[in-house]
Amino acid sequence: MIIELIFFGTLTGFISGFFGVGGGMVLVPLLLFIGFSMKESVSISVMQMVFSSIFGSFLNFKNKLLQFKDGLVVGIGGFIGGFQSGLILKLVSNETLQYLFIAVMVFAIYKVGFVKVIEHNSAVKSHHPLILFCIGLIIGMIAMSIGVGGSIMLTPILVGFMFYNIKEATSLALFFIIFSSLAGFISQSVNGHMLYFEGAVVGLASLIGVYFGIKLKAKTNIKSYKTYTVIMYSLILVAMIYKTFVLQ
Repeated sequence: MIIELIFFGTLTGFISGFFGVGGGMVLVPLLLFIGFSMKESVSISVMQMVFSSIFGSFLNFKNKLLQFKDGLVVGIGGFIGGFQSGLILKLVSNETLQYLFIAVMVFAIYKVGFVKVIEHNSAVKSHHPLILFCIGLIIGMIAMSIGVGGSIMLTPILVGFMFYNIKEATSLALFFIIFSSLAGFISQSVNGHMLYFEGAVVGLASLIGVYFGIKLKAKTNIKSYKTYTVIMYSLILVAMIYKTFVLQ
């Protein structure tokens, strides 16, 4: 089991660094396939996201891909929202969480892959802090309850409604995950859901993958990067649908 967790952590870290995601949408289905329950998978995923988001955001900042001010406002909202995840996990069944996961994936694929967005210059990307805070709050509540960092929801919003290019959006979304995952970690620890050992193994292994994922991201052009993002979202959606409706 340890070998599988190390492999999953490294793979998830690479995907996290390259696509600017927490990794939960990849890690949760993988953990389900090897026998963990949905709630156990969520707890491991949350801990992994703490590791990968902090390290990945540091690397993105060094590469000048991170919009720090907007990320901070959205992140604070996500931090507060993430504190509600432990309560939500107590009130909602595993099956409902899996259905919610699928719905989020469908939304992301539609918004990133099929809605044409006209990119604007940085001056247009100025939004009221309250709007950014509320977006972060809502995403933090939902994301931590299904074991994802929130990038899967935040990136389509930033690209589709706020006119960020896809690389800027994924970098900001990964920064957001620092706040939401820390809140989710604290909330789920207090509520007795956290698997500390398994989460630490996956989280430490993910740092290797994050490093190489961000290096590759910097070398990939925008058009190809968007295509790769949609393909990755689609693969995860298929895997989750298969797990939910075929392997029940």
